[in-house]
Amino acid sequence: MLVLACLATTRVAWAMVQVPPLIGDHMMVQQGKPVHLWGTAAPGEAVRAALGGGEGSTRADARGRWAMTLPALSAGGPWDLTIQGSGGDEGSERSEASKALSFKDVWSGEVWIASGQSNMELPLARSAGAEQAIASGCPGVRLFTVTKATSASPRTDVSGAWRSCDAETARDFSAVAFHFGQEVHRALAVPVGLIHASWGGTPAQAWTPREALAANESLEPMVEALDLSMRDEGARAAAARRLADWEAKTFYQDTGNVGEARGFARVRGPGGPGGGWLPMKLPQLWEDAGLLLDGAVWFRREVFLPAGWEGADLALSLGLIDDFDVTYWNGDRIAATGPETPDAWTVPRRYTVPGRLVRSGRNVIAVRVFDHFGSGGFAGPASQLTVRPATTAEPTISLAGSWTYKVERGLKPASADFSQRPQLLGADNPTSPTVLWNAMIAPLAALPVAGVIWYQGESNAARAEEYRTLFPTMIRAWRSAWSDPGLPFVFVQLPNFEAPGAASALAPLGSSAWAELREAQAATLSLPRTAMAVTLDIGEHNDIHPHNKREVGRRLALQALRTVYGKDVFASGPILRSALRREHELRVTFSNATSGLLTADGEPPKGFMLAGIDRAWHWADARIEGDAVVVFSADVPEPIAVRYAWANDPPNTLRNQADLPAAPFRTDDWPATPGTARLPVP
Repeated sequence: MLVLACLATTRVAWAMVQVPPLIGDHMMVQQGKPVHLWGTAAPGEAVRAALGGGEGSTRADARGRWAMTLPALSAGGPWDLTIQGSGGDEGSERSEASKALSFKDVWSGEVWIASGQSNMELPLARSAGAEQAIASGCPGVRLFTVTKATSASPRTDVSGAWRSCDAETARDFSAVAFHFGQEVHRALAVPVGLIHASWGGTPAQAWTPREALAANESLEPMVEALDLSMRDEGARAAAARRLADWEAKTFYQDTGNVGEARGFARVRGPGGPGGGWLPMKLPQLWEDAGLLLDGAVWFRREVFLPAGWEGADLALSLGLIDDFDVTYWNGDRIAATGPETPDAWTVPRRYTVPGRLVRSGRNVIAVRVFDHFGSGGFAGPASQLTVRPATTAEPTISLAGSWTYKVERGLKPASADFSQRPQLLGADNPTSPTVLWNAMIAPLAALPVAGVIWYQGESNAARAEEYRTLFPTMIRAWRSAWSDPGLPFVFVQLPNFEAPGAASALAPLGSSAWAELREAQAATLSLPRTAMAVTLDIGEHNDIHPHNKREVGRRLALQALRTVYGKDVFASGPILRSALRREHELRVTFSNATSGLLTADGEPPKGFMLAGIDRAWHWADARIEGDAVVVFSADVPEPIAVRYAWANDPPNTLRNQADLPAAPFRTDDWPATPGTARLPVP
């Protein structure tokens, strides 16, 4: 489907050809498919374009909209793209002759969309091995991040810009998408373009078109609830109060900056006023340093500046801070990022230090960090902890290394049952049905692409049965928008995770919200041209945002290389083939065993459970026999069903010779245990 952009412009601007941000310098177009171009001009104006030896022309319609296609290109570049308008309808108002638009560094290659929630959004700078990944470079890759937005109806354009991938642009880009793009580029030796459009904490229905939800009897209530909320202001106000109350009770609130009054930001003394300051190397999350708490923690560091810097404005970079901060220089507050900033934990802190505060020699930086839920502290790479003159990139002084810290307010780590979070539906709420599809995905359908990578599901874990319908409905709707029933869709199955203090730890064995959601994800593989990356072994049991995004990207790339590009690579771990009773044991066989099975730790497989006619689950022992695992338990002398890795954070050690983990499974079809505990959503 070709989407026409309707750009908001002045009357004077209508006399000039214009294009949306998806068309510009450094852009990537999909090789082997016609190049789509679109934009605005004066009504009736003739528009022509040229790229890579191909040319095309069209004429703007009565509303000034135009679209055209140029011949498909083979992988390569760089080329210049020129778009020229020449003449409109007789009598149309023209302030000047249209000028040619010219865009540099345009390439043809493989273009992929990366979407989902916070684990797709998590930036490279916050992932494990960020420094090495950034240093490895990314030639041949182009990046486009869609600016977050919501909308009550489909838009025709997004905000953002194509960027060449380099150390600076890669830092803030999706870590999963970055590693996926690197792997595909290396394997295919063609340029790769990545369009990143994700938003933390959002459910799949927010990314699904209204028509698709309304056409399904079980999903239609979602749009009906949205419509009701938008019509009834009183009900919406009441819902807003309930949500505010829930958040106030669930997340810790900052009750005041006590440390400032106590002089923690003052310059006096190398460790700050008073005692009790301890060393900590930064950057790192303070939980990783053994500080297991939420609340307010102060950090201080001395920095010695050359004489030439005195009185000059400085550029201070602190990287990512989780969640909020107030920053001081020589005792004066210079900047802050607080709850008013959406997804503050994803926003790099880049502050200006006024020259009036800058001295030669010793200076003191103090940062008060408040963590209201989850992890806390400095989450970016060491390369983002720097200070330099504001007017030049060199020289730069690193602030990574030894700091001192002091706890102002230490609180027991918060836990949350997000399944009880009140709904506040509306066009401005990114968790509402359809609103992210409308604003962030629908406009992309004008651009031919190779496929989609998707990392989402945490926000739907409380309704796994519904997800069995919702997720494939969303995929079909995206394919319809692109007029491509085989648009490849490669997705991540949820990793292991158990919220600290979650009630799920007390749930009956075999009862698991996330296991049910993983099963719903796997059921979507019944759609053609879909593939799934299993990540059950690379999550972090107490962090919903696991840091090993390189392996996630690699596994997605393996699936894409096999499914989309026909490469002869092992992309999957062992997959259940059959389970047969043999006396008091069950013999489970697998496909994708790749010359036999093994375990991650060299010990017998862990993570299997058995049940008999009573449907009571028991952990079981297991042994490997070729491409099979024999499962047995003294507690279940007559087993009739087996499950593997069926828990929120299960033991799971079974792998194949390609070092890829076995997918979780069950052989029964018994209903989920009532009251299954739900886990928090980022």
